[in-house]
Amino acid sequence: MKKKIIIISGEPESINSEIIFKSWKKISKKLKKKIYLISNYELLVNQFKLLKYKIKIKKVKNIYQNDDGEFLKVLDLDFNFKNLSLFKKKDVNKFINKSLNLGHEMALKNDVKGIINCPINKIHLNKKFYGATEFFASKCSIKNNSEVMLINSKKMSVSPITTHINIKNVSKEITKNIIINKIKTIDFYFKSLFKKKPRIALLGLNPHNSEFKKNSEENKIIIPALNKVKNIGVNISGPFAADTIFANNYKKFDVIVGMYHDQVLAPFKALFKFKAINITLGLKYLRISPDHGTASDIIGKNKANPESLLNCIHFIDKYGK
Repeated sequence: MKKKIIIISGEPESINSEIIFKSWKKISKKLKKKIYLISNYELLVNQFKLLKYKIKIKKVKNIYQNDDGEFLKVLDLDFNFKNLSLFKKKDVNKFINKSLNLGHEMALKNDVKGIINCPINKIHLNKKFYGATEFFASKCSIKNNSEVMLINSKKMSVSPITTHINIKNVSKEITKNIIINKIKTIDFYFKSLFKKKPRIALLGLNPHNSEFKKNSEENKIIIPALNKVKNIGVNISGPFAADTIFANNYKKFDVIVGMYHDQVLAPFKALFKFKAINITLGLKYLRISPDHGTASDIIGKNKANPESLLNCIHFIDKYGK
């Protein structure tokens, strides 16, 4: 039996229905047979209708109901949206959490390759989670902050030590152990997924690495963490200054690890745009998502680029268990 790919439709008020439709039209019938979408059937039908998209969809009760790839198979969430055009926050909160929880349950099944969650607005998650990375890490009982957000393209990857937190809190969140645990996760999964020992570049936190002043985060936290993982055989260099690494040296490395989200994602997206995907490393299963947000400014305008979701589908088909 062919292993399945689970897609979670994500945020109702978003471009997700658009990128799902556009991706569906571009993939092969062989791949379509493997895909099951967690969503609300009525919501999906309504949004496709508003976008004037013609697509065959049907409800299925489980991932063992197969077809010949003609229909988009929907694992229908029994959820009553009172208004399919105007969403209440509490309804969206429940819908997203219900869909993510079902995605987690499905991902644990032996006949599922992994899950793809389409973008969500993080305000709908429990406040203790910075984003989907932390949500799924919690569901998998990850205790030591070893889960990793890896933004991956065919040419290179980047990873932030801290994820969706305010910049003023970054230095408080960085510890030697967190850096060590995340670097070890990256090294392990590159070897197991991609069958290669990664060349890792580690960035400092401050401009020019604070010139390595005695009381800087570089000297107190980052360099000791780097030396620790280097001593156990990780191929890592640094710390590098963030303002020059992407201009001169990024091609020498497989992964650039930064201290905070925009330090590595802003230059990465300038270079690779929609060609990247967001992978969570360290879970009990493979979870990925498109590397962009809900794009509320272009909802219903037929302008959304499906490339990142397409890359997610092909990646999980290739590397899923």
